[in-house]
Amino acid sequence: MDIGMIRGIGTAVVFIAFISVVLWAYSSKRKSNFDDAANLPFADDPKPNKPDEQSSRSNNQ
Repeated sequence: MDIGMIRGIGTAVVFIAFISVVLWAYSSKRKSNFDDAANLPFADDPKPNKPDEQSSRSNNQ
């Protein structure tokens, strides 16, 4: 077994691992989990307060 054979086996193992990760990431079973994770940065944002229309009208007069 020479260095070329070892490199070939290593390349095949990395390629199989890459394909496995791609299939896992694009699996339809994971879509809801990834959608929830995508919205996590917005989970702690406070909701903006809407100013009262009446108070904004009285300030403009």
